[in-house]
Amino acid sequence: MLGIMPRVTSPPRVRLATPDDAGAIASIYAYYVANTPISFEVAPPSKDEVRGRIERTLQRFPYLVCETEGRVVGYAYASRHHERAAYDWSCEVSVYVENGMHRRGIGRALYAALLALLRRLGYFTVLAGITVPNDGSVGLHTAMGFRQAGLNRNVGYKDGRWWDVAYVEMPLQEAYPEVVEPPLSIRDLEASEIEAIISRAVNGNERPR
Repeated sequence: MLGIMPRVTSPPRVRLATPDDAGAIASIYAYYVANTPISFEVAPPSKDEVRGRIERTLQRFPYLVCETEGRVVGYAYASRHHERAAYDWSCEVSVYVENGMHRRGIGRALYAALLALLRRLGYFTVLAGITVPNDGSVGLHTAMGFRQAGLNRNVGYKDGRWWDVAYVEMPLQEAYPEVVEPPLSIRDLEASEIEAIISRAVNGNERPR
């Protein structure tokens, strides 16, 4: 029957994205751009633009996709928090799940893997911005261990109205030492280590601190 999503019968599989995932990611993201204020973009990016974003992100940060039944149904990635050098140990994270596929553990699996990788790379603080109201996103971030960090009122104008953005943050490490090494790039890790970190995180053997 049209309009009914197939029930997911296999557990979600999270892996590092490749440029070949651009079409699926562009399709997922297009819904949020065109129909919601969750993204402040107003025109869905093309497949080629998304491919470029994936390639640029993977020069430094993790970019993950989640598959069920062999189909990409969600993605998550990290990005720079600010350009100035003192911010290098902090980053921002984003997660998107295909419309109609929420409440199936996809967002949690993606975030668990992403946060575990960022911890391994040597990041200390992660942040996220949430267009509010958005109970689902607020609930996910709270469940993953994020805490409120502030609210910017009326900072976005889309679909004929003004929107607030709530900011949340979470520490990744146990302590904040006085001397630190620069974070690693995702390219510094072997594929086998990336897969092992993702597997442990998705299977619940590593929890956000």
